[in-house]
Amino acid sequence: MLNIEKFAMRDINELSGGQQQKVFIARALTQEPDVLLFDEPTSNLDIKHQLEVMEIIKNIVREKEISAIMAIHDLNLASRYADRIIMMNDGEIFSAGDSVSVLTPESIKRVYGVEAEVNHIHGRPYIVPIRSVG
Repeated sequence: MLNIEKFAMRDINELSGGQQQKVFIARALTQEPDVLLFDEPTSNLDIKHQLEVMEIIKNIVREKEISAIMAIHDLNLASRYADRIIMMNDGEIFSAGDSVSVLTPESIKRVYGVEAEVNHIHGRPYIVPIRSVG
């Protein structure tokens, strides 16, 4: 599933960010959790590795029938992979629901101070930031 066997004899600091993230996920899975918690699992990763990590998490959740809760600032990744989104503002829930109901131009403007165009691609919102408004 994770294809990390080749990293077994390497120091963790020798691995790329994407490789390290796979190792961290594998370590978490050894505990057989019901819920996986992630804090910015795609930070410092290039686009390819961001997608790989998110696909791995999606597949694990489906195959193991567990849940994943993640803090993520990339609204397009959240839109693409999350079943439910909770948008926070100043430590409080601003909006919660599916990506279509949460990721609106109005909510993005109020929470992030950014005017954005929201296009729907494959039934999911795709956010294009236009300009800062605050």
